[in-house]
Amino acid sequence: MEEITMKDLKHYCCWGCAVLLLLTLSIPALGQAEKADTLVGHWTFEKGVELEDLTGNFADIKLMGATIQDGQLNVDLGKWAIASGYDGPDIGEKTLVSWAIMDDLNVQKGSILTIDRLSDPTFDAIVFGERQNHRWMAGSGWFHRTQDPDPGFEEKKTGELIMMAISYEDDGGTAHVRIYRNGDKIGDYTFGQFVTFDNNDAEAIWGKRHGGLGGGPGDLDAHIEDSRIYASVLSQAEIKKLLPDTLDVEASGKLTTTWAKLKMK
Repeated sequence: MEEITMKDLKHYCCWGCAVLLLLTLSIPALGQAEKADTLVGHWTFEKGVELEDLTGNFADIKLMGATIQDGQLNVDLGKWAIASGYDGPDIGEKTLVSWAIMDDLNVQKGSILTIDRLSDPTFDAIVFGERQNHRWMAGSGWFHRTQDPDPGFEEKKTGELIMMAISYEDDGGTAHVRIYRNGDKIGDYTFGQFVTFDNNDAEAIWGKRHGGLGGGPGDLDAHIEDSRIYASVLSQAEIKKLLPDTLDVEASGKLTTTWAKLKMK
């Protein structure tokens, strides 16, 4: 029988570890491929990429009094954040997704994720408590795509991680808006002109409802865990599968790179 040397053991151990690591990395990605190729903005606020859009389409976040700590963006009264310089594909149909922990429900009329035009007051946003106290809505410029959600949802607790998602579908030039909280649909209506956000004419905002570098109306007191902009309409089933801080962007590339590095050892 051929003798197994220490070198052979190291080799087998390395390959075994590689397989285990790949399986571990793959687990968060399972169920996370929901239209991942349509992601045009993704922020996890994690160490090393605190200010970065992982898709590379938006410029780095500018903190306007907001802070980032322990992988979360902390917005508060008068403290917000913005990422301008959008250099990705034009955004038509879309889904805004953001995970947040509300710290004070009485700080209202702000957004946990806004996509805003630079050229005019057009915006779409996940807004809290602007028209209805402690309730979510699809905020928009001059309420052009906004109706009070039915049944809607009134937040009564702080300190809980929740996921909000709003999709915008083009229904013959009219916006079909669907609003979800933790995957449950809380609003569904068709109302207002469907709009696009073009290359070099879009920015993302957290805390304020809209505005730009000079600031704007509304505030929130919240910790934001993960935010995404998909240039597609995610279904309710797809939204329910999403998890924060998981491998959506270039997941297969990261796995391939990890595998290659392990093989070289």
